[in-house]
Amino acid sequence: MTGYGADKYCESAKVKIRKACESENADVYFLVGGTQTNALVINSMLQSYEGVIAAETGHISVHEAGAIELTGHKVLTLSHHNGKIDVNEVKGYLQTFYADKNHEHMVFPGMVYISHPTEYGTLYTKNELTEISEICKKYKIPLFLDGARLAYGLMAKDTDVILPDIARLCDVFYFGGTKVGALLGEAVVFTKNNTPKNFVTRINSIGIVCKGKTAWTAV
Repeated sequence: MTGYGADKYCESAKVKIRKACESENADVYFLVGGTQTNALVINSMLQSYEGVIAAETGHISVHEAGAIELTGHKVLTLSHHNGKIDVNEVKGYLQTFYADKNHEHMVFPGMVYISHPTEYGTLYTKNELTEISEICKKYKIPLFLDGARLAYGLMAKDTDVILPDIARLCDVFYFGGTKVGALLGEAVVFTKNNTPKNFVTRINSIGIVCKGKTAWTAV
């Protein structure tokens, strides 16, 4: 439906994003802003009894006015290291949780959230992303990369991470437009044939679809 993400401009953008990601089967959706995107993706991918692991300085932990908790999910915070989480601490958290005989009475860690660049402006290395991705795969939980500032990270002179790396190592991420000069808009990318069931309906139910004309005015 024209104006609701089904126009030729949005379709053209999706094709370009898939090509840039080297992920021809990726699903792409356009939303209005970062907080709304984080809340929707996390709520859509988690079960009601699950929470999301994040750095204590992560955007969802401190700068989204409890948007994640509003959906009924707890943010499970880890110590940060210049804004980043450490793979060994993620591994330790998961091991400790499942070793606890009472874990069925606790909030399950159902996702790992990172931001790139972080809230401190630091960047994950390719090796760090690979290690976090591997531990997520081991425990069968998705890795979600908040890309509100992703363009800056990809253009940084000292990074060894390129977009296809992110598409390959993460289960879902998004390109931010709002924080990199656009009037508004974020593009969510699911790369593992893992789009939550009825995701478009979920988007519409909270009114955060970025209308086609608005999206292209922004860029």
